Amino acid sequence: MTAPYDPAQNQPSSASQQPTPPTAQFAQVPAGQYPPPPPGQYPPPVAPPTPPARKRQWLIPTLIGVVAVVVLCCGGGLVIGLTSDDKKADVSASTDIPASSPSLSTPAAEAAAPTKPAPVKTTAAPAPPKPKPFGIGDKVRGGDFEFTVNSVRCGISKVGSDFLNTKAQGTFCKASVTVKNVTKSAHTFHADGTLSAQDGSGREYEADGEAAIYGNTDGQGFLDEINPGNSVKANVYFDVPKGTKLKTITFDAGLFTLAEDAVVTL
Repeated sequence: MTAPYDPAQNQPSSASQQPTPPTAQFAQVPAGQYPPPPPGQYPPPVAPPTPPARKRQWLIPTLIGVVAVVVLCCGGGLVIGLTSDDKKADVSASTDIPASSPSLSTPAAEAAAPTKPAPVKTTAAPAPPKPKPFGIGDKVRGGDFEFTVNSVRCGISKVGSDFLNTKAQGTFCKASVTVKNVTKSAHTFHADGTLSAQDGSGREYEADGEAAIYGNTDGQGFLDEINPGNSVKANVYFDVPKGTKLKTITFDAGLFTLAEDAVVTL
């Protein structure tokens, strides 16, 4: 008959047996695993492994959709307004620019057919009527006096008598004139400085005072004071080159009057 098992019999003596460290009782296991349970014990319950967190794949599409909705709602009106403004600007620009003729659409056509301004018709103002020319024997007003040229004779070499005379540098032209005071007061007439003669080329000749002294019996035409309504007849001499033909005789109206000079055509 077999004796019962006594665990103490198989135990080594305490003197010869080294103490076993606590960790030596278990076999080395990899990290993250539990060691096997001792005999007669159940292993502790193992929690199921935590499944890896699933990525939120719905978040990004959702955000994109929200942004698209916001853009369509808020930015659509702005885009429509901008496009309508552009269309209005295009329409206004097209209405402001006049349509060009097909024949003048190219620079070559413009250069070939330049536009000419329409001629402006101007109507010339009617010329004022020319005053009636006065001749020998006509009465013409000049300032305070009324003049009449009675006759003109040229080719005179000297004026005076054989003993008292004056000779011309060229030749004398004698003009017989009548001077009448047509005002209401007395005025002095002096031929030298009042009468002048002109030829066809426009040259002007003054009256010769010395010849007038010898050519008038009583000094007529030299500082004559004429009362209203009275007249004086005098000879006026002009020293001109030989061969000269006088064209006009002018009566100066004076410096202190608004009357025009009187001109007599010979």
